[in-house]
Amino acid sequence: MAAVDGLQFQEFDDAENLLGANRDATTISIGDPNEKPTNQRRSLGNSPREEDDDLLGNADSDKTELLAGQRKSAAFWTFEYYQKFFDVDTYQVLDRIKGSVLPLPSKNFVRLYIRSNPDLYGPFWICATLVFAIAISGNISNFLVHLGQPQYHYMPEFRKVTIAATAIYSYAWLVPLALWGFLMWRNSKVMNIVSYSFLEIVCVYGYSLFIYIPAAILWIIPIEWVRWITILVAMCLSGSVLVITFWPAVRDDHRRIAIATISAVIILHALLAVGCKAYFFDAPQIEVPGVSGSIASGNRTVTAVKTH
Repeated sequence: MAAVDGLQFQEFDDAENLLGANRDATTISIGDPNEKPTNQRRSLGNSPREEDDDLLGNADSDKTELLAGQRKSAAFWTFEYYQKFFDVDTYQVLDRIKGSVLPLPSKNFVRLYIRSNPDLYGPFWICATLVFAIAISGNISNFLVHLGQPQYHYMPEFRKVTIAATAIYSYAWLVPLALWGFLMWRNSKVMNIVSYSFLEIVCVYGYSLFIYIPAAILWIIPIEWVRWITILVAMCLSGSVLVITFWPAVRDDHRRIAIATISAVIILHALLAVGCKAYFFDAPQIEVPGVSGSIASGNRTVTAVKTH
């Protein structure tokens, strides 16, 4: 019991009071062994590697990928599944449109504009705008060509909207689907072929069609050489986007297969432009009762002979 009474708690003064009483005393500061000094921490924080990571956002991107992996993916029949394909702002869409109108040989359209955030918003509305531009411009062109002819009565052709929508959306979806399947098949044969996802290919085809919207408006002018010049310019600009994008994906394949693939891409692209011009903007012939032959307008001159 005496030993217990000998144990007494004693309060010590602050370090400053103790040092004041005995200036020759030695003090030792005990801290967390895992804690680094402030100056050392600052020196490590200013290393070039960490500065590069801060500029590039590597640490944040790694965290984002880990968090994205933990998120539950929505089912494909839900609205949330398709919402991510339209998560794009106006500046991104405008930037991608500029890239499709002004292609650069040294810039891959997918890697520069699409891969970070592929979307369906731009391709969907570009195709929709192109459908109405072709259908409306075709009706206006037909009206201007036959303007002033007494035997012509203007009637709007609403079926052109349906035909244009079928042609444009079939091209913008079926051709990328076929190309994606072909690239996947060749990737299994040749391992070093660059691969694109189906969504990326749809983006490339969708944005490449933007140049045809102003071209379709210019097709209203009833002058054939103006129409053909606009077709050639539009085909060269949009076709170059496709060639620059897909040539790296097939250039490591057999030379004949690579050339045949790019040729098929160009031919299908040209057939779409020429087909739209021929169907929607070539003036139909007017059949007049009691007149042999037909009367055409525009740049073509046909003589009509009355029957007796």
